[in-house]
Amino acid sequence: MFDKFPLARYGVNLYAAFAVLFGASTLVGSWWLTAPLLALFAFTLFFFRDPARRHNSAPNQVISPADGTVVHVGQAEHADMPGGQAMLVSIFMSLFNVHVNRAPIDGEIVSSRHVDGGYAMANLDQARHANERQEVLIDIGDGKRLLVTQVAGMVARRIECELSPGQIVQKGVRYGMIRFGSRLDVYLPLDARPTVQRGQKVRAGITVIGEL
Repeated sequence: MFDKFPLARYGVNLYAAFAVLFGASTLVGSWWLTAPLLALFAFTLFFFRDPARRHNSAPNQVISPADGTVVHVGQAEHADMPGGQAMLVSIFMSLFNVHVNRAPIDGEIVSSRHVDGGYAMANLDQARHANERQEVLIDIGDGKRLLVTQVAGMVARRIECELSPGQIVQKGVRYGMIRFGSRLDVYLPLDARPTVQRGQKVRAGITVIGEL
């Protein structure tokens, strides 16, 4: 199914639930219920769309893990990064962006940690510290590491992440999703050069956001 139709497998339970409810309401002739169910089903299919992506970036280039708008570029602190310092690129995903997340770089997963937190608006800077999130640390070789964080928001309450410690990941592969609308933070090594700026639109698996 997912090879023929560009839909994310993370929404399969919702597809099935709406299909059953829509079918049941049609059979009993409840058109007052069928119409809104059809609208919700259509939105679900739109939200979970998963178009094919192919990058042509160089090995030292980091690609965006998410579709959205860059809301922050600059130096930041994080205890998991060497020396506690990093170059941060933050990407906000609106409700209308593709929400499938992709690995920003080749490497080995060092850790994948869920952190409990609140649900402030994901485009606020405080969200990266205060909100619920999934932090994935990647060993990218030469003693360097990269951290990518899926951050929940006001509406987004479900973080999907398939990565686990010891796993080898390839740049551009799908690894997770956040429902519904949120933020991805990418902590690059401090000496990395960001190639995007605040306000820029980026695409997961395609746009180069930094160079190592």
